[in-house]
Amino acid sequence: MVESLDPPLVLVHRPPSLDYFDELLSRNFQVLNTHVSSDPIPIFLSRHAASVRAFVNIGRLTIDAELLSHLPSLQLLICTSVGVDHVDLAECKRRGVSVTNAGDAFSEDAADCAVGLLISVLRRIPAADRYVRSGNWAKFGAFHCFQLGSKVSGKRVGIVGLGSIGSFIAKRLEPFGCIISYNSRSQKQSIPYMYYSDVLSLAANNDVLMLCCSLNEQTRHIVNREVMESLGKDGVIINVGRGGLIDEKEMVKCLVQGVIGGAGLDVFENEPEVPEELLGLDNVVLTPHAAVATPGSLNNVTEIALANLKAFFSNQPLVSPVQLG
Repeated sequence: MVESLDPPLVLVHRPPSLDYFDELLSRNFQVLNTHVSSDPIPIFLSRHAASVRAFVNIGRLTIDAELLSHLPSLQLLICTSVGVDHVDLAECKRRGVSVTNAGDAFSEDAADCAVGLLISVLRRIPAADRYVRSGNWAKFGAFHCFQLGSKVSGKRVGIVGLGSIGSFIAKRLEPFGCIISYNSRSQKQSIPYMYYSDVLSLAANNDVLMLCCSLNEQTRHIVNREVMESLGKDGVIINVGRGGLIDEKEMVKCLVQGVIGGAGLDVFENEPEVPEELLGLDNVVLTPHAAVATPGSLNNVTEIALANLKAFFSNQPLVSPVQLG
């Protein structure tokens, strides 16, 4: 029997605004888009996607057992995020579905944002910007008479998760004379930075905690009140990982009570909801989960996703496979 030479059918789910992948996908595959239908996703899948072998999830649609049950032929799930905490990996493994993520597509931009947040918090740049725009400089005098920034140079920075993003953060902070240490699942050989086997010790010996590890059962609320108390009243937390890495309610209390000195947050526990108490704090810098939102990152993730699809349909090794346990 001769196989069909028609392009393979690929299911794509994306928010309507995220169309950066459309042209390249449609040029290489037959594309079945969920967002063009008014049907609920399970109904759409049941009607149209029973034979789909590859699914591209652009965004963070929850992939659970119920949704997977509507895709009986699925063999490959491609995620365009680095984190896969929205995917039931155990169920994928049970069903024999391979999973890929964005790999290193976002690493440099995420690292840039993390360092930008750190500088912004320590030097109070957003607060100073608001001071100028409000006319308060002319009314009340120099900003530094009310708020002093803090040096970036020489800060002790503890990185939680020394993967690709964490490594890029460290390289960017070295020229500032920052003293780098880290915590990860295991100590990395040939890495010159001090290793701490637990986050509590890391916090106790640093001025800054940078969070860029993945979110899972082991890392959820890895930064709790005890860790924040250990970091201390001048300590700063920067989070470009996932909101759930921090006990957000306790973090709000610690910031309001002066238990820690500041925070730079790109991610939150219940996005897009942000605790109202944070909005009025000048020692907190907030961005809308936009650390990787650059044309370069979008180009990178598009190339990686396309490479994974081509590898799958050619029976070649996947480019950025996720370990399913």
